This record gives sequence, structure tokens and C-alpha cells, in this order.
Amino acid sequence: MRITVAKRGSTMKIMRILSIAVIALFISAPATSANSLTATNPMSGATVTVAPSAVSVTGQVALIDAGNSMEVTDPQGKRVDDGVLAIDGASAVIGLKTLKVAGVYTVTYTLFAENDVPLEGSFRFTFAAPSEISTPQPIPTESTSAKAEV
Repeated sequence: MRITVAKRGSTMKIMRILSIAVIALFISAPATSANSLTATNPMSGATVTVAPSAVSVTGQVALIDAGNSMEVTDPQGKRVDDGVLAIDGASAVIGLKTLKVAGVYTVTYTLFAENDVPLEGSFRFTFAAPSEISTPQPIPTESTSAKAEV
């Protein structure tokens, strides 16, 4: 009988330890699922030859609409974003003014998801401006299809 009681006591200790471990795992799980950066556009460190019209930052968790900020600065530190930040699920997108200066541009962001720590950071991309920025002119072409009679 004593052996059975001793085994039962050991089994109970193991069950208690396992229960505490499982509870600790569930309590710490939200801390490990913090929002983190998954993509940027343009890509961090990229060199682009065509000026982007917007910059986006995407995280793992859907963002809330309030309190977010993002700014884009040119090589001289002047803001070149249009100030209009749009949130689309886990992505934040900000429009850009026409980029005219070649060099390294910096994107700085602070983004919020519900019940999560802010996703803060910055990244850079290089704009290799063309020697001349021009607006393409349309070239008229003749239609080869038959004209409809009225």
C-alpha cells in the first residue's frame, strides 16, 4: 500500500508541474506574438529608378485607424510625403509628392495594433533620379477599324 501512495504522490507532483508549465505558456503567448514588420514598399535598402507615388509598411497584425504616423524625408531631411496616411488591414500607406532629388530617402513610422505594443522603426531606400524628369506626351495613332455609319 505504501508503494501505491508514493507513486500517486509522484504522479500528482508531475501533474502540478505540467499544469504550471501549460499555464505559463498561455500567459506568455501574447507577448511573443507582438506585431513585427513583414514588408515595405519600396523594399528596405532598394534603389529605385522610377519615383514611387506612395510608400507602404506592412506588419503581422491588423492596424487600428487612430494614432499611427509615417513620414518620408529626402536626403536633406525635408518631408516629401503628402501627409495622407491610409490604413488597410496590416498595411499603412502614405502618398508621396513627386521625388526630384536623387539620394537616400528615409521612412519613419509608428503604427498601432489593438492590444499590442507599437510597431516603430525606420528604413531607407535610394532614389536614382533620371537626368531629366519629363511628362510623356501621347502619340496619336490612326485606327484601323472601320468607322460606324450613323
